[in-house]
Amino acid sequence: MKARVLMANALAPLILTSCGSGGSTGPAPVSLVWSNVPSGTTQTLFGIWGTSASDVWAVGYATVLHYNGTSWTSLPIGASQVAFGVWGTSASDVWVVGNDGTPLHYDGANWTRGPSLPILSLQRVWGTSASNVWTVGQVGTLLHYNGATWSSLSTAQSNWFFGVWGASASDVWAVGYDNTAPYPPIMFHYNGTSWSSVSTGATQGLYSVWGTSASNVWVVGNGGIILHYNGTSWSNVPSGTTQPLHSVWGTSASDVWAVGTFRTILHYDGSSWSTVRSETTDRLEGVWGSSSSNVWAVGTSGTILHGSPGG
Repeated sequence: MKARVLMANALAPLILTSCGSGGSTGPAPVSLVWSNVPSGTTQTLFGIWGTSASDVWAVGYATVLHYNGTSWTSLPIGASQVAFGVWGTSASDVWVVGNDGTPLHYDGANWTRGPSLPILSLQRVWGTSASNVWTVGQVGTLLHYNGATWSSLSTAQSNWFFGVWGASASDVWAVGYDNTAPYPPIMFHYNGTSWSSVSTGATQGLYSVWGTSASNVWVVGNGGIILHYNGTSWSNVPSGTTQPLHSVWGTSASDVWAVGTFRTILHYDGSSWSTVRSETTDRLEGVWGSSSSNVWAVGTSGTILHGSPGG
């Protein structure tokens, strides 16, 4: 079972004192209705990403699914790893990472395995281009791909990273927790040259990071924690839940989604976070969309939810 799930179940949730919502407002977001979509699998799905409304990827337990705009189909990946993260630059440049520490690459036709790395598990992958890709994982792992080879930058082995995102090649964030009781949160920042630890004042493990710019970054984690960065400092934002939040993504500063345990779906409209009805009883692990009116969420039991104006 995924480490962050074990941690979320083991720790009693806490609510942090809020310090403001952050983020700028913009056009009113589209109101979405969420509906279940057949996935063809009962395996847990952990990650989702795509290039367009007709090119979407979902990954999970020895599972890679692709959506062509009409239906989801399973693709053989030639490996039995549990896939946790997926990201790419185009339909012919897709990376999948998972628990065997070996990045998988798809070139639009075939899958190839990257180097076998001495890492327990890779959790998420993100980059700015085909020659600048980061993946993070357990035992303090921060891996970088320069378009030809992967190189490892290690932090303390007790650091377990679960999320990575950046505003640019010289402004990247990685989040997770220290795998030593009481499992305090960790956050690292890359300035284009080196990684350094950042203190947020949070007390809960962190699972996902996403933003619209260097001055508008969101982080979610255990206990319903939501953190916001305004370019200068981090603040705690009321989420309205104590459920672990596993993924955050959005289209703008006034249209952000977070998903988590016990079918939790939250939406931020530029002013506050609110709970959204979801047609599932499963834990949700990932969220991504091609636009404000086309959003996907994935989770346990092969759950795929689609958010659209008409459901």
